[in-house]
Amino acid sequence: MLQLNIINETSKLKAVVLGIATSNGPIPNPEDCYDPKSREHILKGTYPKEEDMTAEIEAVVAIFKKYDITVYRPKVIKNYNQIFSRDIAFVIEDKFIKANILPDREKEYVAIQHVTNQISSKNIIELPKDCHIEGGDVMPLNEYIFIGTYSGEDYANYITARTNKQAVLALQQLFPHKKVKSFELRKHNTDPKENALHLDCCFQPIGKNKAILHKNGFLIEEEYDWLVNYFGKEHIFEITKDEMYDMNSNVFSISEDVVISEKNFTRLNSWLRNHGFVVEEVSYAEISKQEGLLRCSTLPLIRE
Repeated sequence: MLQLNIINETSKLKAVVLGIATSNGPIPNPEDCYDPKSREHILKGTYPKEEDMTAEIEAVVAIFKKYDITVYRPKVIKNYNQIFSRDIAFVIEDKFIKANILPDREKEYVAIQHVTNQISSKNIIELPKDCHIEGGDVMPLNEYIFIGTYSGEDYANYITARTNKQAVLALQQLFPHKKVKSFELRKHNTDPKENALHLDCCFQPIGKNKAILHKNGFLIEEEYDWLVNYFGKEHIFEITKDEMYDMNSNVFSISEDVVISEKNFTRLNSWLRNHGFVVEEVSYAEISKQEGLLRCSTLPLIRE
């Protein structure tokens, strides 16, 4: 059986589910897109090719192997996008929580059954139907659980609003010993530069006490300020609107001092190196056209 253990985003990684780009399916119609960035690339004729995305993900597999990490992959569903495994479930402590995702993505969860079969059934949690949540909005940070949400009256109008208040309350009940803190995110159905699809699109803790942050991703300035005070200004790398659009906050930590990052994130990567991080650079620019990057395609199961 798998002994799940996730307390934060940066402890040494031991086991992970990594998405796949094999048999990714035809280019969707713009009106069928779940996010504004995919839609933009479809309309521009620059939607990513399957072979390019497959090569990008396999480079991440190689890095995981180098660090002796156990890597699980979803079973291939023909003609179906299975890149973003972070959306379908997430782990907090020893609990595997199934995300209540968009209904037509249910197949993605079934495709990791060979993983869930190795988890004690008492540790697999299915939230009530009225709880909407995706893993990109959930960040365990030791005594805290940070959650990106949107609680506007117009929630239903946003395909980009993925996590609601009911889910925040449900997690607080599941983990009464944790401080659950939610952050209202800026949502936009058609402008990717004004849309924080998930919390990890505008924020991510790295190392022991540092963070990548984008102010405009947050709807409420006090909530952004809370994070700045929590980490301390000198420990924060503030990204620009263009860097948020390119998904600079969506890197992935293998440990407190090793980060996988996109090779084009030159400003971020040199900041990381200057602050003592080992930066494993990969190409992920094609995958990022679907408004997801390294954190989105990983589902960590065990950290030390």
